[in-house]
Amino acid sequence: MAGRKGGDRKKAVTRSVKAGLQFPVGRIGRFLKKGRYAQRVGSGAPVYLAAVLEYLAAEVLELAGNAAKDNKKSRIVPRHLLLAVRNDQELGKLLAGVTIAHGGVLPNINSVLLPKKAAEKAASAEKSPKSPKKKAAPKKTA
Repeated sequence: MAGRKGGDRKKAVTRSVKAGLQFPVGRIGRFLKKGRYAQRVGSGAPVYLAAVLEYLAAEVLELAGNAAKDNKKSRIVPRHLLLAVRNDQELGKLLAGVTIAHGGVLPNINSVLLPKKAAEKAASAEKSPKSPKKKAAPKKTA
């Protein structure tokens, strides 16, 4: 105990830094204890939870940033978050019951409502005469 009195104290190293995370391990641990999710909380639980939350946040932000870039915007708005989440299969499943305020909906037009292509092509073929040199190859339908 004699060495403790006058010696210089070591600089405190947070558990987030030890784990190499940006999310606060100590705060998450405190919330786990205060929330009474269990009688006791292990030392690894807040580290693991912080890592999972950080990964999810990074994933959503990356996809939302790409959606913002696609729309030629430099800021992520709720619409970009919605597009990112709904266009990703796994995130869409995770957040299936979540409503994002001011997110809107995915752009989607039911195929029944679209004009029929066959009738459209027949009408345009009758109106414009074809030149005898060019023969239109039949289009493959998938």
